Amino acid sequence: MQQRRLASSGRPTGTDGSDFNYRMVVDSRYQKVADGKSRLYALILTQAVFQLIGVLYTFLFTSKGEGPDVIAISSIAISSISLILGDLGRRRSRVTLLKVYMVASSIGVLLSIACVAKGNVTLEVFQTPTRWETHKFELLEAARTAIGFLVQIVTVSTITSLISNMSPPKRTS
Repeated sequence: MQQRRLASSGRPTGTDGSDFNYRMVVDSRYQKVADGKSRLYALILTQAVFQLIGVLYTFLFTSKGEGPDVIAISSIAISSISLILGDLGRRRSRVTLLKVYMVASSIGVLLSIACVAKGNVTLEVFQTPTRWETHKFELLEAARTAIGFLVQIVTVSTITSLISNMSPPKRTS
């Protein structure tokens, strides 16, 4: 068998270029799926980093007298499970797992927002800037939650686009 070599013009040897009609072309939606999967991978990694920061904050910076907040623990658990499901859904192209990931991670972010909103320290600190130094970890947690919310919005739109491109095209009758 003779192997094809690329000529200086970029055309393989053994062809005159007239066979281009018979070559296979990747449909654009498959390219969109590949791009969406790579974008979703970056978003899942970003959410995992924010999740790790939230775990550290919850367990290291809670006051010694009281235990960790139940809402914060629930947010951590739901978000961690959703990240695993999201990665499995992305790798295996499972629409159901991606939908569960989208809903569960949204619930986790909403619980995280509720946890920050429940602590009135953030509002008090914003009203009196002189207390920023003493409550810097609460401010960092509020910033982490706000950025996590924005990442979640981008993640939901990416998953929605990915699911629509993964579904077979609808045929018109």
